[in-house]
Amino acid sequence: MNTNDIRSQFPILKQEINGHPLVYLDSAATSQKPVSVIEAVTRYYEQDNANVHRGVHTLGSRATDAYEGAREKVRQFLNARSTEEIIFTRGTTTAINLVASSYARSVCGQGDEIVLTPMEHHSNLIPWQQVAKATGAVLKYMPLQPDGTIKLEDVEKTITERTKFVSIVYASNVLGTVNPVKEISAIAHKHGAKILVDGAQSTPHKKVDVQELDCDFYAFSGHKMCAPTGIGALYGKKELLQNMEPIEFGGEMIDHVGLYDSTWKDLPWRFEGGTPIIAGAVGLGAAIDFLESIGLDAIEQHEKKLTSYALDRMKQIDGLTVYGPQTNRVGLVTFNLDDVHPHDVATVLDSEGVAVRAGHHCCQPLMRWLNVTATARASFYLYNNEDDVDRLIASLIKAKEYFGHAIG
Repeated sequence: MNTNDIRSQFPILKQEINGHPLVYLDSAATSQKPVSVIEAVTRYYEQDNANVHRGVHTLGSRATDAYEGAREKVRQFLNARSTEEIIFTRGTTTAINLVASSYARSVCGQGDEIVLTPMEHHSNLIPWQQVAKATGAVLKYMPLQPDGTIKLEDVEKTITERTKFVSIVYASNVLGTVNPVKEISAIAHKHGAKILVDGAQSTPHKKVDVQELDCDFYAFSGHKMCAPTGIGALYGKKELLQNMEPIEFGGEMIDHVGLYDSTWKDLPWRFEGGTPIIAGAVGLGAAIDFLESIGLDAIEQHEKKLTSYALDRMKQIDGLTVYGPQTNRVGLVTFNLDDVHPHDVATVLDSEGVAVRAGHHCCQPLMRWLNVTATARASFYLYNNEDDVDRLIASLIKAKEYFGHAIG
């Protein structure tokens, strides 16, 4: 895997920030876009722009072919059984809300259990809080080990015969923890529960096979995996989706409309009301092509090596605390410098051209578990290399020296 060749395909990385070459270490928030994706979206608008599924004219046919062709690429990418199991959404948040509102509210009742973890992103927490309030279900949480991992024996104790639904992140956007979702799925099914996997931070970085995981639902966002913003997908087992009601109503999702009643289209279109995100889907298809041309296994191995290198370098900085497990993690490192607010750290790093994230990362319960108000986070992707890590370390040392003098 030649990182220099890959970097050359991302125009945004060629700029300078505050007089320094840009080091972009915020891919967990959103990834940058390669030329092939940018050109695919531009080409759609320049040559094929039309609404889908409606017109019989040439542009409409080409747009429909591109849109449904992208759905087939997602199916193959996740190894779903059928395109009927792939619903295009605005992203992970919309996908989770669809399952929570359409499926979970219909199966959960007073005293039933919904099982989560304290490491969940707000998008995989708040929808379940709302389900619990609406149905009388109870939220339960799998305990975390001190390093932010989950033990399967704790999963066995938490999931019971009262559990109706489990929703868990595949990879934490703060800790980097990779959860054993295949094993957790088996435990959930043993008790008759269904499971959703939040794949926002895993899908860009490792090969995903929803049939192997045997999850009932899987959600991800395109913008974290080189695709445009505003596009993502929900995978759901066909037998579950068939019995779910839409939560958005209007054009595109209807079969027959009368004055007093209407019927819905077959899967997957019943869940895609209104004009869909056509250009986004085209861009997502192009992003999948791009990632698969490199290989998800190669991307995963590259990020593991880079993260290990970063962790080793960070150990050399006194007063730097790193959160999460030392091994089996995705390509991000969350940290704090003693006595320095992470926003101040991020500001100094930005003055050196190094872009990192600072804040609670939409994980306030996890911040409380860590006993901090916020953290800084450096997240890596296929276009990052050891030089980027070295720039990060040098900038952190500058920040430490600057604030050490300021505090002293």
